[in-house]
Amino acid sequence: MGTPMRKHAISNLNIRRTNETMRLLITTFVGIIFGFFLGVSFPMLSLSKVNISSNIFPSIDLTYIEDKYSGLSTQALLNVWSSLKGRKAIPHKFNNTKIWVPSNPRGAERLPPGIIVSESDLYSRRLWGLPGEDLIIKPRYLVTFTVGIDQKNNIDAAVKKLTENFEILLFHYDGRTSEWDEFEWSKRAIHVSVKKQTKWWYAKRFLHPNIVAPYDYIFIWDEDLGVENFDPEEYIKLVKKHGLDISQPGLSPDSGMTWQMTRKREDTEVHTDTEERPGWCADPHLPPCAAFVEIMAPVFSRAAWRCVWHMIQNDLVHGWGLDFALRKCVEPAHEKIGVVDSQWIAHQTVPSLGNQGQAENGRAPWEGVRERCRNEWAMFQDRLTAAEKAYFQAMGIDPPNSTAR
Repeated sequence: MGTPMRKHAISNLNIRRTNETMRLLITTFVGIIFGFFLGVSFPMLSLSKVNISSNIFPSIDLTYIEDKYSGLSTQALLNVWSSLKGRKAIPHKFNNTKIWVPSNPRGAERLPPGIIVSESDLYSRRLWGLPGEDLIIKPRYLVTFTVGIDQKNNIDAAVKKLTENFEILLFHYDGRTSEWDEFEWSKRAIHVSVKKQTKWWYAKRFLHPNIVAPYDYIFIWDEDLGVENFDPEEYIKLVKKHGLDISQPGLSPDSGMTWQMTRKREDTEVHTDTEERPGWCADPHLPPCAAFVEIMAPVFSRAAWRCVWHMIQNDLVHGWGLDFALRKCVEPAHEKIGVVDSQWIAHQTVPSLGNQGQAENGRAPWEGVRERCRNEWAMFQDRLTAAEKAYFQAMGIDPPNSTAR
């Protein structure tokens, strides 16, 4: 019984060898046919005359290959190499000449840093001549007034106090600008007119820190200020002398005022704190006893304004509550915020902006304006408190007591 089994095994082995031989022959034949058609489909090309990047095939001697296999077409292989280079090498080469500077201002990353001008100014320029010869004098300070035509004589008196070091910018809330042409200085001033808007609305939109960057100090003043006893150049000297980043002139005793901090004193050039009514100041270094000026006539250093501008809310146009928060922008606030007593003004308390309101439900226009002022104050306090709380929580720090009020 053993002999038939051996014959059967030998027969199977012979069959498997025959099958493997046939597969090898068929594969070889198909390869020859495929190579033939591949070769005749492309013209001959000298590999030694083609510059292929050495970082792709660093160890291949192309001349040797050509000599050894000169009878074979090489265009197909080169097409593959070209495709690879087109996908990898060309974009890489392009990226080497493509500009991308993450430290540039947002949106300008594709520009070379040397062409970027991220700050501007309000200097008027000629339409002819050389740009370098446009400005004989560059004003160092910017004074803005938010005005209506009824106060033009008051503004005229204030502007006549200014020297050529001051740039003048008028925000017109009544839309009447041509009537100001009776004043010679008005022809050199900058006029911006949008009806029924407040100075903080204007400031947020037209006094971006990068626009007012050339000015050492920015005055953002109301229109109803008497300046008979005010010298702006002397004021600037005192601000610099005492290191005040946020300041205002003292108010004369006959001015309408709410806070003792802004009242003019007779015995000093500058003061930075005061005594208020009992219970008004939980901390003698906090508003309204210190680190505080009102929003009627503030003066900001360039650095302080860059911070304050970012704190102004787009939709809260009256600025109520902002005076209590100005201290967030300087340190130490009870030393950097103060009132200049020896250069003082009178607040005439003209309710011109209130008349820009609208009478509703039997109420006078000014009543609606005053109500919104109070509401905005509460809204600003809530936003500042919430923002501080969110920051401290994100940092894993227990929030201190709210300092927004």
